[in-house]
Amino acid sequence: MPTVSSVKTSDRADSVQLKNLMKAYQTEQQLKYLHLQAEVEVLLQQLQALSRQQSASKVS
Repeated sequence: MPTVSSVKTSDRADSVQLKNLMKAYQTEQQLKYLHLQAEVEVLLQQLQALSRQQSASKVS
C-alpha cells in the first residue's frame, strides 16, 4: 500500500509532467497561430496588390 509521502511525490511528478505537457502544447499552438498570422498577412498583401492593379487598369 502506498504511503502518504509516496502519493504526494507521485502527485508532484504528475503535476510536473502535466505542466510540461501544457507548455509544449502552448508552444505548438503559438507556432501554428504565428504561421497562420503570417499567411493571412501574405494573402492580404496579395489582395491589396490585385486591388491596385485593377484600379490602375480602370484608370488607363
